[in-house]
Amino acid sequence: MAKCSSCNAPLPNASLLCEYCGIRNDIDLAGIHYYTTHEHDSNRICPRCSLKLKTLDVNLNGTFLIDRCDRCLGLFFDPGELEALLEATVKNVFFVNKAGLDNMNLRRQVEQHEIIYIKCPVCSKMMNRVNFGVKSGVIVDRCREHGVWLDGGELRVLFEWMKLGGKLLDQEHREKMKRKEEERKKKDRIVASSWETGDSSFDEFGSVLRHSDPYLFRIILSAIRFFFTR
Repeated sequence: MAKCSSCNAPLPNASLLCEYCGIRNDIDLAGIHYYTTHEHDSNRICPRCSLKLKTLDVNLNGTFLIDRCDRCLGLFFDPGELEALLEATVKNVFFVNKAGLDNMNLRRQVEQHEIIYIKCPVCSKMMNRVNFGVKSGVIVDRCREHGVWLDGGELRVLFEWMKLGGKLLDQEHREKMKRKEEERKKKDRIVASSWETGDSSFDEFGSVLRHSDPYLFRIILSAIRFFFTR
């Protein structure tokens, strides 16, 4: 569990504010307590505070720049940067601790910000709210073109999620959903093929309709092909 940099008291999960001394704690980026701030490098605006973001170099395998708001401590990552930071920071995880993942979210505080859609720091378009991964409990704000915004404290939650095997669980879930989708498409192709040939052993109704009303049959067949064989 993370501790306050001032009084060493344990910090509530996903919170940067110490309940004991009231000090606001910055996030420890990739275990690096020192990082370089390039105050004038970024023209990006914090979607929470409307202040200019500052560019940080966390010196991860060379230059690695991300943007941070000095007031709310939110972070903005260009596409692929968040995943790269998590991969480089949390290694050697070989099993899923499902109990730990469940308990992790039970300990989380109430959302520190009002749940609203916020603007991309780059293009000012509204971002989508997306669940980062299975059981992470973190809803990130994502601009498909420019990147991902994390509110203060959420990066620490994702570090813990990774350590408990969250990414492995997410990969298992994605593979399971992919297999289900492949099976669904296979069944849909069989249905479409059976309707087209009028195979009464598979679908007696399709066979009867094909011979009694060919025009209606073609309309239904076209609809089946459109919805199920894309």
